[in-house]
Amino acid sequence: MAKIVKLDPIDEETAIKTNDNLLSGLLRNELNVLQECGGRGMCSTCHIYIKEGMGSLSPLNRREKRTLEVITTCKMNSRLACQARVIGEGVVIELPSGMYLSEIEDIDALIGRRAQQDILHPLSGKVLVEEGKLISRSMISQLKDTRGEIKEYLAKTEDYSY
Repeated sequence: MAKIVKLDPIDEETAIKTNDNLLSGLLRNELNVLQECGGRGMCSTCHIYIKEGMGSLSPLNRREKRTLEVITTCKMNSRLACQARVIGEGVVIELPSGMYLSEIEDIDALIGRRAQQDILHPLSGKVLVEEGKLISRSMISQLKDTRGEIKEYLAKTEDYSY
């Protein structure tokens, strides 16, 4: 049976099947969620805030807890949409402001422009470029390092299941 989940601040509702993760609802609403780790709970690109209904979600697992510990914008109501499964009604989620960039081509197109919103690190959620600041070529080297970090992290964790 489907549960209705409200998405803030866009004020939309989506139906998510009981025991499906919140990420499926975000993707169904055509929200651009990167899933840098492939939905395995090892990055920050599907980080969300639960405004209401935390008790209507599955408990945090060990992997999600470890990942949330490194997300710089993590709060008490933070969850990873790929790990949080809907088990009840009344869930209201808020998408953090900011934009995750994972491809060098994305940055190339933005060099020399001012960031329209914060640009965030895909693993930690750390702000790489603040809103209104100039995007420089040094972002490319930071992103190359990030891609290496992600591949290394995923390689280390492939054999572990939680």
